[in-house]
Amino acid sequence: MNDQELHELAEKQAALGEVRGTPARDPVNAPMIRHWLDAMGDENPAYLEKGVAPPAMAQVWTMPGVRRSAKDRSPVDDMIAALDASGYTGVVATNCEQTYHRYARIGERLTPATRFTDLAGPKRTALGVGFFATWTVTWYGEDEEPVAEMLFRVLKFRPRTRESSSSTTGQAAAGEGQAAAYPLQPAINQDTAFFWEGVKQGELRIQTCADCGELRHPPGPLCPRCRSVNRGHMVASGQGTLYSYVVHHHPPVPGRETPFVVGVVELPEGVRIVGNVVDCPIEEVAVGMPLRVTYRRMDDQLVLPMWTPGEA
Repeated sequence: MNDQELHELAEKQAALGEVRGTPARDPVNAPMIRHWLDAMGDENPAYLEKGVAPPAMAQVWTMPGVRRSAKDRSPVDDMIAALDASGYTGVVATNCEQTYHRYARIGERLTPATRFTDLAGPKRTALGVGFFATWTVTWYGEDEEPVAEMLFRVLKFRPRTRESSSSTTGQAAAGEGQAAAYPLQPAINQDTAFFWEGVKQGELRIQTCADCGELRHPPGPLCPRCRSVNRGHMVASGQGTLYSYVVHHHPPVPGRETPFVVGVVELPEGVRIVGNVVDCPIEEVAVGMPLRVTYRRMDDQLVLPMWTPGEA
């Protein structure tokens, strides 16, 4: 499809309005809530005591799994398929805004409803030329009242070819000997600047609450334990254990050769951090393996912490 045809399809999908999906296979249940709380490190007993689910679990109850049937399709699927077929095969989520109307109760079965709302583009971005696609999902309870809703926006982009990347790289370089900017730059703000300054100095810094001492990662403006906005940081040992991981094969990621490993590393200090596992054959990566942090310069400004096999 050309750009005009993509916009015509977007208007058609938006005109469908809110389309009800398949009700959840399983009702809201305590075992899943317990697993979620454990994975999130949330020790608040109120959810199970009151028989309700954490609001952020709304999407969990109706996720279709890997074997989707035709009746599971939403107005979004045809739009995404058309973008893929038109060469916009790259995808990155850009916005996720959730609104909670009430708690989902144990025993009730939720039903999702999807409304495609907008297609903007084509736009030139750091990842490549692409379209921003936006939709909302509302989850309804058995009383037909909305439980939660989510606005979701993705950038579907056309990955650069190796030749065009090389061309762009050459244009971006300000002078001979200066490395081109790594295409995936982290968001650095007043909450995260201390972390990235530490990385440049070879320190793995973890944010702490200046009042109660709680450690938290990723960094944020508010202590989840005592709600204090006063904060500091400590320097972690740089040791860790691989808690979980995925091997990324597709889609292509600018600046990276696939496949590569993205891991969740558990630190002895008590927090978990996401990073690439490097210097290790993929087939030898395993949950529970000891790791140590290493620092890789990606361009003249950016250093990324990564993880390499450590001593058992």
